[in-house]
Amino acid sequence: MNQSNATQTKTGGRYANYVLFVLVLVYIFNFIDRNILSILAEDIKADLGIGDAEMGFLYGTVFAVFYAVFGIPLARFADVWTRRSLVSIGLGFWSLMTAASGLARSFGTLTVFRIGVGIGEASASPAAYSMLSDYYPPRLRATVIAIYAAGVYIGAGIGIFLGGYILEAWPAAYPVDPPLGLKGWQVAFMAVGIPGIVMAIWVRTLREPTRGISEGLATAKHPHPFRLLGQELMAVVPPFNLVGLRGHPRVLRKNLLLAGLFALSAWGLIVLTGSVAQWVTTAFGVWVTVTWTQSLKIRDPATHQMMFGSKAFIYTMLAFPTMAFIGYGAGFWIPPLLLRVYDVGTAEVGLYIGIGAAAGGFCGITMGGMLADKLKQIIPSGRLVLGYIVILGKVPLLLWLLYTDSLVTVYIINFFLTAFSACGGGVPPSTASDLVMPRMRAVAGAFYILLNTFIGLALGPYVIGQISDMFYASGMDYAGALRAAIAVAILSLVPALYFLVMAQRHLPSDEARRLDRARELGEPVEEVASETA
Repeated sequence: MNQSNATQTKTGGRYANYVLFVLVLVYIFNFIDRNILSILAEDIKADLGIGDAEMGFLYGTVFAVFYAVFGIPLARFADVWTRRSLVSIGLGFWSLMTAASGLARSFGTLTVFRIGVGIGEASASPAAYSMLSDYYPPRLRATVIAIYAAGVYIGAGIGIFLGGYILEAWPAAYPVDPPLGLKGWQVAFMAVGIPGIVMAIWVRTLREPTRGISEGLATAKHPHPFRLLGQELMAVVPPFNLVGLRGHPRVLRKNLLLAGLFALSAWGLIVLTGSVAQWVTTAFGVWVTVTWTQSLKIRDPATHQMMFGSKAFIYTMLAFPTMAFIGYGAGFWIPPLLLRVYDVGTAEVGLYIGIGAAAGGFCGITMGGMLADKLKQIIPSGRLVLGYIVILGKVPLLLWLLYTDSLVTVYIINFFLTAFSACGGGVPPSTASDLVMPRMRAVAGAFYILLNTFIGLALGPYVIGQISDMFYASGMDYAGALRAAIAVAILSLVPALYFLVMAQRHLPSDEARRLDRARELGEPVEEVASETA
C-alpha cells in the first residue's frame, strides 16, 4: 500500500499515542471553555440580572442546539476531508469566541458568543473519533476513545478551578477601577480562550491516518469534499434545508407537518414556562435535525440505513444521552448549589470540585474504557454493561451529596460520583463505530453527540434551573429549591435503563450482520490487510 508524506498507515505505536495525547489536550480545551460557565454562574446572574433558567439556557440550550445542528455537516465533512485540519480550524474559532465572551455586556451578546462556541466545538469530536478509530485497532477502540473522552472531565475540572480562582483573585488585585472595567467572570473567559488559539496551530501539524486502515477496509477519497460540505450545510440551514426535499413532495409535506407540530409544542411550553428563547431554540434544533435526517435518506441511503436500520444503534444512542440529562444537569448546578448552601468562596469550590471532577472523571472513563473492551471479548454486548454500572453508582452517590451536611463529604463524594458517571463515556461512540462502515463513523459519532447534546446538555441544565425557579417561587429557600430540582431530575434514569436493556438485546445480531448489511445496501466492501505497529 502506498503511503504519502501526510498519511500514517500503521495502527498503534508511538506516533498514534502522540496523536491521542494531542487530541486529549484539544478536548480539554473544549470543556474548559464550555464548563467554566458553571462556576461563573452566580456572578453572571448578578451582573446581567437573569435567573437560574436563563443560566441553564446559556450553558445548555443555546450552546447545545447550534453545537448539535452544525455537528452533523461538520461530521460529514470530517468523513471526506482532512480531519486534523478540521479540528485545528474549529479549535481556533471556538477559542476566539470564548475570549470574545469576556467582552459581553448583556444576556443577548453573551448568547451570540455562546452560539459561536457551540458551532466551533462541533468540529472536534466526530473528526477525533474517526482519526482514533484509524490510528488504533478495533480491539482497543473503547479504551482509546475513553482516554480521549477523559478530556471532558479534566477540562471541566480545570475550567471550574480557574474560574473560581480568577473570580476571587481579580477583584482582590483590582478592588477599584479594574482595567477596561472588566469583571472577574469576563477576565476568566479571556484567560481560557486565548491559549486555545495557539493550540490550534499545533494540531495542524498532525499526520492524517489512512481512512479505514485499522480494519483493513479500503476507503476511496471523496472527489469533491467542499461540494459535499456545501450540500450538508444546505441541508441544515433554513430555508435552504428544504431545497433538497422539493423533488420529494411526500417527504416535504411530512416535514412541514412536523414543523407545525414542533411550533405548536414550543408555543405550549412557552405558555407553561414563560421561556421563549428556550423553546423556540429547541424546536428549531429538533426541526433542523429531522430535516437533515430526511435529506440524508435521500442523498446517502446506505449511511441512513446502516444507522437507523439498526435497533442496537438507536437504543444505544438513546440510553447514554438520557443518562447525560442528569449528568450535565447536576454537573452544572452542583458548584452554584455549594455556594448557596455553605459559607465558602468560589476559589475553594473551584479547587476541590475541579480537582475531584478531573481526577474522578479521568479514572472513571479510562478504567471504564478498558473494562468495556475486556467485557466485549467475553460477550458481544459486554461494553453496554458499563451503562448499568453508571446508573447503580450515580443514584445513591448523588442523593448522598445533595443531602449531607458536611462540605468535606461533598468533596469526597464528588470524586466517586464523577468516576461512576464517566465510566461509560467510551461506550456509545465505540459501539457506533462497530455498527457502521468506516466512511460513516464521523456521522455516526456526530449523531450520538447530537442526541447527547439535545437530551443531556440542552435540556438537563435548563430543566433543573426551571424546576428550581418554580420551587423558589412556591416558597422554598434559594438553596433548597435547587437541591430539590436536582433530586427530581434523577427520575430521568428510568427510561435510560429501559433503552439500555433494549440495546443489549439487539447489539449481537446487528453487529454480526454489519458487513452483510453494507453489501446489501450496495457499499463496496473491499477487505485488505491492516498494518499494526
